Amino acid sequence: MAKEAQDKQSTAQEKADDKAQKTTSEKKQPTSAVDELKKQVADLKDQLEEKDNQFLRAEAEIQNMSKRFEKERSQMAKYDGQDLATSILPVLDNLKRALAIEVTDDNGKQLKKGIQMVHDHLEKALQDHGITEVDALGKPFDPNTQQAVQTVDASGDQKADTVVQVLQAGYVLKDRVLRPAMVVVAQ
Repeated sequence: MAKEAQDKQSTAQEKADDKAQKTTSEKKQPTSAVDELKKQVADLKDQLEEKDNQFLRAEAEIQNMSKRFEKERSQMAKYDGQDLATSILPVLDNLKRALAIEVTDDNGKQLKKGIQMVHDHLEKALQDHGITEVDALGKPFDPNTQQAVQTVDASGDQKADTVVQVLQAGYVLKDRVLRPAMVVVAQ
């Protein structure tokens, strides 16, 4: 009987140990499930933060692109017609050369008067669109709007680095040089 009692006691002890193990494993299992859920929440928070950052960067890039596009559009509008104006300048030069010719007969004078009218209308049209001639004669040399093609010794009351002759007129569109004036500068 003692053996039976001992067997019963050891069986009871095993059952108690099994029950204790189950309770411990049950306690560990919810704790590991909670830890796993916490880890998932942390991962999801990291992903959300990353997506927020990506969204903010994309939004900033879109704003930068919009600003850049607006700036380019305003530049295009500001300097609209630059190519046309540049191609018209030789025509204006030829009209000025024709006006420089001296005429003595009536037909020549009438022709010169017509050329003068065309020249004046063309200059007015250019001025209406912001294209102006560089005023260089008698002024100090400005390398931004003028190109010195020749130098001469200063004579009389001429100051050094002063434009004494304009060989070809220069033109400016608003604040951009279309063509620099070709000038002779006193040294």
